[in-house]
Amino acid sequence: QVQLVESGGGLVQAGGSLRLSCAASGRTFSSYNMGWFRQAPGKEREFVAHIMWRGGATYYADSVKGRFTVSRDNAKNTVYLQMNSLKPEDTAVYYCAARAYTLVVVTTISGYDYWGQGTQVTVSA
Repeated sequence: QVQLVESGGGLVQAGGSLRLSCAASGRTFSSYNMGWFRQAPGKEREFVAHIMWRGGATYYADSVKGRFTVSRDNAKNTVYLQMNSLKPEDTAVYYCAARAYTLVVVTTISGYDYWGQGTQVTVSA
């Protein structure tokens, strides 16, 4: 029903910045909650950021708060994750996720219905 495609990943040195994009198709984003997750090698997938499409309220994991910013562009049906002051521990595959709209902030994997294929982010020391 909803297709998500991430882009913008790559290799960056510690302290650098990178912006990820999540383009949606099949349904308007205004009806969804959007989340960003990441999974490092040998580790479980973890929550990174959440955004309410309506109003744009955001919520972040403590590990990225103050460094990452999630935003959305209504006209482009795209969600972004601006990552600044990157650290080697930020290295992971980053995933975009969507679910039917709810007022509750959703931080769990099971709380989302649609997922992108992921984009690799590698931060060198």
